[in-house]
Amino acid sequence: MADPSSYRPRPGEIPDSPGVYRFRDEHRRVIYVGKAKSLRQRLANYFQDLANLHPRTRTMVTTAASVEWTVVSTEVEALQLEYSWIKEYDPRFNVKYRDDKSYPYLAVTMNEEFPRVQVMRGQKKKGVRYFGPYGHAWAIRDTVDLLLRVFPVRTCSAGVFKNAARTGRPCLLGYIGKCSAPCVGRITPDDHWDLADEFCDFMAGRTGTYLRRLERQMAEAAEEMEYERAARLRDDIGALKKAMEKSAVVLADATDADLIAVAEDELEAAVQIFHVRGGRVRGQRGWVTDKVEEITTGALVEHALQQLYGEESGDAVPKEVLVPALPDPVEPVQQWLTERRGSGVSLRIPQRGDKKALMETVQRNAQQALVLHKTKRASDLTTRSRALEEIAEALDLDSAPLRIECYDISHLQGDDVVASMVVFEDGLARKSEYRRFQIKGFEGQDDVRSMHEVITRRFRRYLAEKEKTGEWADGEDLTHGDRPTAGAATENGADTSEHHAAPTENGATPTHGPALADEPALTDGPALKDDDGRPKRFAYPPQLVVVDGGQPQVAAAQRALDDLGIDDIAVCGLAKRLEEVWLPREDDPVVLPRTSEGLYLLQRVRDEAHRFAITYQRAKRAKRFRSSPLDDVPGLGETRKQALIKHFGSVKKLRSATIDQICEVPGIGRKTAETVAVALAGATPAAPAVNTATGEIMDDDDGAPETTADAPGEPVTAGTPDERRGQER
Repeated sequence: MADPSSYRPRPGEIPDSPGVYRFRDEHRRVIYVGKAKSLRQRLANYFQDLANLHPRTRTMVTTAASVEWTVVSTEVEALQLEYSWIKEYDPRFNVKYRDDKSYPYLAVTMNEEFPRVQVMRGQKKKGVRYFGPYGHAWAIRDTVDLLLRVFPVRTCSAGVFKNAARTGRPCLLGYIGKCSAPCVGRITPDDHWDLADEFCDFMAGRTGTYLRRLERQMAEAAEEMEYERAARLRDDIGALKKAMEKSAVVLADATDADLIAVAEDELEAAVQIFHVRGGRVRGQRGWVTDKVEEITTGALVEHALQQLYGEESGDAVPKEVLVPALPDPVEPVQQWLTERRGSGVSLRIPQRGDKKALMETVQRNAQQALVLHKTKRASDLTTRSRALEEIAEALDLDSAPLRIECYDISHLQGDDVVASMVVFEDGLARKSEYRRFQIKGFEGQDDVRSMHEVITRRFRRYLAEKEKTGEWADGEDLTHGDRPTAGAATENGADTSEHHAAPTENGATPTHGPALADEPALTDGPALKDDDGRPKRFAYPPQLVVVDGGQPQVAAAQRALDDLGIDDIAVCGLAKRLEEVWLPREDDPVVLPRTSEGLYLLQRVRDEAHRFAITYQRAKRAKRFRSSPLDDVPGLGETRKQALIKHFGSVKKLRSATIDQICEVPGIGRKTAETVAVALAGATPAAPAVNTATGEIMDDDDGAPETTADAPGEPVTAGTPDERRGQER
């Protein structure tokens, strides 16, 4: 815990001008970004008596180790710079809104030759028109299904479109009149683009003109006794009206506005936004945030506006934004919105009439969202704080472990030995900082030795980056002369085997394979920029290291830290059998109550490390089983590999074939055949498969296919499936 007076700027050093300031911790990590009309007055508030500060503000200033600022000319520039830095640095003490879901949008790809209507999520793309967001994807599909009768725009994927163009036959929608079939030339690109543009106009709220035109055409067709055409137009009008009924009129005069409401308590705040276009509610979304700083409702609204419109421009910013409280001051925010739209934007609080009534509805939605979030959220801020305090008390730590790292070893009977490192900050998983390791210091199964190697490699990298940033005190050195350099290496060479791909949403780990030579060395890449404040690979130490295991694993981890001269990081282990917490150099474990929030958090951390490790180990093993001797043949692609396997039936039969026989395969020349023969002659034949029921060795001719590149499979091993699962750790 730092004393704010130790880094307080000298009197008169802070300018009395608009600007943006950043607080950094002892590792140069940006932990808070703020803006001020007067930097001198605002920063002076942080350096008063700690007893007068809000508890969360007090935590921030005691965590920080330095403060810096940038002067700008106007408050609008300060607003823009603050938004950019919050997005870049992701400071832990700033308000960070979390979407309660990934909202789907109705998107029209106007940047393509044949625009496509589809459901899209995630980041918006240039040249695509978006409508929404919607609460559910099925709501978009229902609306599109109704509108395709009138606007038969393409909805198929690129693959389906190309296949239809190749075969000359449109898909089912083309036959039933819900697609104009541009894939087979039934409509020109320009006419199809105009059709998509009309679809966008209707979705944007310009419905009256189009309906009146259809009604006029229907009347003309009836007068000319073209009753079938009139009936089709009548059905089209009915479909459009049915689609319009899905979003009732809430504001008169075809108003375009966004209504923002905030529901809050001492710890959290929920934000709800209703998007009204053409007087109809076209979309709804919501955010929830932890209030990690003392903040007013107006400031919450300002942060919501930054997140909502920070990447938008033009019509995506409405003419009118209605809020429950105005930011202080309001002029810079209103000017910023006006610049993003390109024309005037009204930012105000509704006082009466339909807009005030609709704002009350949005407010009720925000209040319900906050209540629902609190009942569902297992990671409630109060619960997390209590869990961290219980861990600190049980382990006799000086302060709550705000950053926890957990390590686990995974292997299958000593093969494919890997390790995982997961990170929890403030009791929440920080998946972008997960890391994975391949054990390369020795062969075979030894969890204790593996744990020592992983901890050594991880904290050797930390010490190297610490030295690079100049954080060593004068005269400080490491024990045993093991002071790392910027290119710190393990006993086997450059320590480049740490993989740092973040897990996907469903928890799976991207399978990139163990190409260690392609991993960047310590001195490469942007990860070692000293002053950008963003998270680095191994730049920030934890307050607590948790290992999956008991006394032996804990002792190995502590020994690794001792060898590196690190004495300010606590270590503990969580044994699975009785969920006991083991500490270094202690003969008896610490037993936390089963109802303890601290034990629950340690279990979550341990289980996440185990999941991440075993996912990586299985991916590595699966890739090894899918490998084939043909993979190492230079110049031999996947198509010709499959042709060889299809022709000969297996790698074993291909290995015994002559060069002339290999040349008989279509696409294989003599030079390639010679290369294949040489490669297979030098490759080690695969071990024979074993029938687990009879114990006999199965040959290719006995019906057991050899594992090949196009026929991947698990090896046939002895034991039941349950026994094999028990061998995997």
